[in-house]
Amino acid sequence: MILLHKGPLPANTIGPIVNLTLGSISIAVDRLVVKDLVSRQESAEDRRVRIVALTPRGRKHAGHMRRVFSELNPEERRVLEVALKKVGRRADALMEQS
Repeated sequence: MILLHKGPLPANTIGPIVNLTLGSISIAVDRLVVKDLVSRQESAEDRRVRIVALTPRGRKHAGHMRRVFSELNPEERRVLEVALKKVGRRADALMEQS
C-alpha cells in the first residue's frame, strides 16, 4: 500500500517504512515482481538504486485488498497492522539468525 500512496520508491526506502531489513525487502520485492504486482527499474540518477513501482495488476490488487479490509473498522485495522508488523519483525529476526 505504501507504493499506492507514495508512488514509485527506491527499494532501500521501502524497508524502513514497513519495518523490514534490506535483505527482507529485496526478497519481498522479488516475489512481487514474479507475481507482476510491482516492477523494478534502475534509477536514472544512480544505477545502484532500484526503483519499485506498482504495475497495473498491482494497482488492481490493491483495490481488491482495500475492499477486503473495508469490513474492519479503523481500530480493527490498526490492531491488525500492529500485529502483522510484530510478526514480520519476528520473522525477519529469525531469518537473520539462520
